[in-house]
Amino acid sequence: MTTEEKNENLQEEVVEESSENAEETTEVVEEKTAEELLQEKIEKLEEEVKASEDKYLRLYAEFENFKRRKNQEIETNNIYKSQKVITEILPSLDNLERALQVDSDNEEVKALRKGVEMVYEGILNVLKTEGVEEVETENVQFDPNIHHAVMQGEESDKESGVILDTFQKGYKLKDRVIRPAMVKVNQ
Repeated sequence: MTTEEKNENLQEEVVEESSENAEETTEVVEEKTAEELLQEKIEKLEEEVKASEDKYLRLYAEFENFKRRKNQEIETNNIYKSQKVITEILPSLDNLERALQVDSDNEEVKALRKGVEMVYEGILNVLKTEGVEEVETENVQFDPNIHHAVMQGEESDKESGVILDTFQKGYKLKDRVIRPAMVKVNQ
């Protein structure tokens, strides 16, 4: 082999090695780029999963709060379901009380009074079983939450703010005032 042929062979080998090294370098760069792309995609997917999970947890908490509020509302409605009927009955109850205040010596009126009294007590018993209580007004301090002052009076032997007289009875259903008592209060 001549020197020229050797040089040519060497050049061909160098070119081949260079191209092999270049291919390997390209493959390594492509692998790194592919790995980086995959890593970026994985990170992006993890962020999406985290965002979806966060959204799911928020919606779940919101739904649980909604259920709790709804159950509480239903429970409150069940407790006070009879309030409307009771408030409509109270004026009739007041009329029965006025009828019982009439006194007479006539036997027919006495018999009628006895019947009205029985009806009145029957209604009171039913109202008690539903949880209706009369608002206390006799010698108690005025409370604007359960009393409605319509007059003021002055009695020196009683404290200021004490209820002197009741014009209309007040009623509570369980712990809710359905009609405040109309009262006269000491100054």
